[in-house]
Amino acid sequence: MIRLGLHGLGIGAGAQRTVIDAVAASAERSGFETLWFGDQVVMADEDGPHHPYRDDGEIPASAQTDWLDPLIALSFAAAATNRIELATGVLVLPERNPVVTAKQAASLDRMTGGRLTLGVGIGISPQEYDALGVPFASRGARLAEYVGAMRTLWRDDDASFAGRYVAFDGVRANPKPQGRSIPVVLGGNSDSALRRVAEWGDGWYGFDLADVEEAAFRASKLRSMCREFGRDPTELKLSVALHDPVPADAVRLADAGIDELVLVAGPPADPIAAEAWIADLAGQWMRVRT
Repeated sequence: MIRLGLHGLGIGAGAQRTVIDAVAASAERSGFETLWFGDQVVMADEDGPHHPYRDDGEIPASAQTDWLDPLIALSFAAAATNRIELATGVLVLPERNPVVTAKQAASLDRMTGGRLTLGVGIGISPQEYDALGVPFASRGARLAEYVGAMRTLWRDDDASFAGRYVAFDGVRANPKPQGRSIPVVLGGNSDSALRRVAEWGDGWYGFDLADVEEAAFRASKLRSMCREFGRDPTELKLSVALHDPVPADAVRLADAGIDELVLVAGPPADPIAAEAWIADLAGQWMRVRT
């Protein structure tokens, strides 16, 4: 049975506290498995980034849209729920201090009883990197190194790490996350992104894929790459979001070895209407996922 996730909070109408509370609690009651929150620190009015996975190159949100920090927004969703899993989809990690981010993620994971999945990626906006004073060109290498440093902080009581972009010696970072680890899934649909997943990721979040065929093709390529690195591809969690999914896609994705279909949709601004919106989504999707 394929899992169903929801990616629609933290932005626009979904950036309101009352809507987050209503949607998170209703999604949990309705059987959704995961709430995914996206990330965008800043946006530019003009000359913005070209979206790499859309034919028109357009970013599906304007620069004027409210966009909450995902780790802060997830803490409010966590407080409104008890069981549903929580995920960043995805945090642009190379823009952030990895030591601070490791602390924030571990804190959230402990406070939620181990419900956090940290989705990370390299981002697409040179303007955003410029605003944060981080070189855009090195973002792939930074991502890998930052994750390595964070895993060290989560795992070791007396933690040391020596890298090109981050280094520390004999530090203690507490609290530790549940089980001294947090699953790290990677976003991105390119071959280089899939190679990162195969080499050191715990899973893949394929966002904005065109259709089931593209998802199946990318998943198959990822499994081949896993074998190149001597990894068992069945140990990875594969989650995908499609452009315009229909309920019949759930069964086809499960047949292709996809673990979770993430529905990307914005809730209405009224919390009562948002609860009804979740009930409608559940009515459409829960009965066809087997």
